[in-house]
Amino acid sequence: MMTPFFLSIEGPIGVGKTTLARLLQPRFEAALLLEAFEENPFLSNFYSDRARYAFQTQMFFLLSRYRQQQEIPSMIAQEPLIGDYTFAKDALFARLNLEGDELDMYQRLYTVLADRIVRPDLVIYLRADTDALMARIAARDRPYERKMDQDYISRVAEAYEQHFAGGLGPAPYATSSLLTVDTNDLNYVQEPSALAFVEGKVRRALGIGAYQQALPQIEELGHARMRAAPPPVRRIAPRESALSEFLAANEAMGRLGNLLVNRPGGGSGTQEAHLAAALRQAMDGLSALADSLGADPTP
Repeated sequence: MMTPFFLSIEGPIGVGKTTLARLLQPRFEAALLLEAFEENPFLSNFYSDRARYAFQTQMFFLLSRYRQQQEIPSMIAQEPLIGDYTFAKDALFARLNLEGDELDMYQRLYTVLADRIVRPDLVIYLRADTDALMARIAARDRPYERKMDQDYISRVAEAYEQHFAGGLGPAPYATSSLLTVDTNDLNYVQEPSALAFVEGKVRRALGIGAYQQALPQIEELGHARMRAAPPPVRRIAPRESALSEFLAANEAMGRLGNLLVNRPGGGSGTQEAHLAAALRQAMDGLSALADSLGADPTP
């Protein structure tokens, strides 16, 4: 069994935190800690009238999340743990939705509780622009999110950018590591190579080696052997690791090529941001490939 670790995934509403947690869970043979947001009885009213229901919603979340966080020590004593939120998220939303005496009261309680939680070994920050977030929110079609307005999502996304702009900042997460992943053009739900790309970045950030679940292309090379009850996670040979990194890099280069081909003259700010994100992913993929081959990519 893998040495236990605690990994938390963060990002704005609709970015895909829970989805990624569920996809990574079998690859790391980990337990899951998923936010029980649907238990909040004020949430639906909050999205209809944020000013009126903000304090009740926020205080319920604070105490609910704190209670859930108390389960972490016993969980990570047995196996790795992947969560789809951080406790610091609560304060981020409080600063967005509360003000005056309500915010002061909240901050006093949050400060006391934050000192008592377990810090994750790694925080993954998933970022995406507002248009992508709105599309994903609409696609999952949660009833209480149907009244979500674009301005609020934009403010949430900007708050996350500011929150992680200087790394993880002060307590309670200053001692954790941070991995930022741009998800605008990264479809780890439908593209195995994209998920392998993220998994590789996570493993390098955690320092647990070049592990991968086999991609479909790799399975073709040895399908007879792999059908004999393969373990959920396995260590792969250097050559296979390099092939996985190559496939991930090739996928990223393909996305970059498609954006360049379809890029109109003087593209919009959103299109330029997508292009920059795709370029970063391609460069990260090539760097990971060089690492797997033990090659220095600099001339």
